[in-house]
Amino acid sequence: MTRSRWIAVGAGLAAVGVALVWWTRDDAPRFVTTAVANADLTRFVVTTGSVNPVVTVQVGSYVSGPIQSIYCDFNTQVRAGQLCAKIDPRTYQEAVDQAKASLASAEAQLRKDQATLAYAKINYERDRKLRETGVVSQDAVDSDKSAYDQAASQVQLDAAAIEQRRAALDAAQVNLDYTNIVSPVNGTVVSRNVDVGQTVAASFQTPTLFLIAQDLTKMQVDTNVSESDVGLARVGQKATFTVEAYPQRTFEGQVVQVRRAPISVQNVVTYDVVIGVDNPEHLLFPGMTANVRIIVEERKAVRAIPTQALRFDLHGARGAGAGSDGAGPETHRVWVLRDGRPTPVEVAIGLDDGTHVEIADESLALGDLVVINEAGGGEHHGGDSQPRSPFRF
Repeated sequence: MTRSRWIAVGAGLAAVGVALVWWTRDDAPRFVTTAVANADLTRFVVTTGSVNPVVTVQVGSYVSGPIQSIYCDFNTQVRAGQLCAKIDPRTYQEAVDQAKASLASAEAQLRKDQATLAYAKINYERDRKLRETGVVSQDAVDSDKSAYDQAASQVQLDAAAIEQRRAALDAAQVNLDYTNIVSPVNGTVVSRNVDVGQTVAASFQTPTLFLIAQDLTKMQVDTNVSESDVGLARVGQKATFTVEAYPQRTFEGQVVQVRRAPISVQNVVTYDVVIGVDNPEHLLFPGMTANVRIIVEERKAVRAIPTQALRFDLHGARGAGAGSDGAGPETHRVWVLRDGRPTPVEVAIGLDDGTHVEIADESLALGDLVVINEAGGGEHHGGDSQPRSPFRF
């Protein structure tokens, strides 16, 4: 056999070997797998809300008039009873002065009528004695008795008039006192809605002059939880949230109230779930938008697999094998590599956090390789890109 013939035979054998390897590589099934491992799983409700003080007091005006002076501004720390603004008191002072004058007049009238009563009593008693001796007529005695009774009634009328004038004075004094706008609580002025010279009109409704937060170290987040998720919310659940002002910081709180009043916006119903949070550093401002996660359920160090494993089926039937008898946990079929080949296993699943799911029975052990995809199927989860055996794991 010549040298050229040997070269041709060798080339042919090499081509056959390459073709055999390529054929075997194409036919051999390859899979992407992941090992069953311990993990911490958390199920939560994602929502948004706004940061607000726990107690906010609207300070308004009971009387009308121009603002004469302002003593509180934004962020002013105030005490209960502290003067924050003053309405021009001259009109109300005049009303007080008039009421005082009317009261003084009524009291003077009472003293005058008391003197008349005293004289009518003396005159009646004297003529009554003279009637016994026949000096005066019975008609004169009867006239004296009538004058005496009228004087007594006039004194009672004067006393009632005094009470009425005193009540009018008290009302005028109350209105005068209302020209002093004072803080009803200890807190911080969050908003000021009035300036000096502005006229306050309290005819139909009380205008809000100041907004005072009672304690900015205690805040709450009012969240809008959809009606499909509100059934998962419970008082006492932990919650975390972030605000745009501090994107790298996570704040922690606790659900303190699940309000039952519906909030309907464009036919979308939500409910206010209130989350209490401490704010000792005053980092949170009223009105901030919060991105909230309400922790519904947690599992620590449980056997878990990716949820993708539940959707994979060797024959292409996604989600096959799912079911529950209603008395126990839901079951799914997953594929596990055993002795180098995929084997279907029915597993009971527990908590699902959206990316991983808890294995609630003993069907899988730690380290078992669960198939999550076919190699080249568009999703890869780590590992060498070239298989070391007919199966990739």
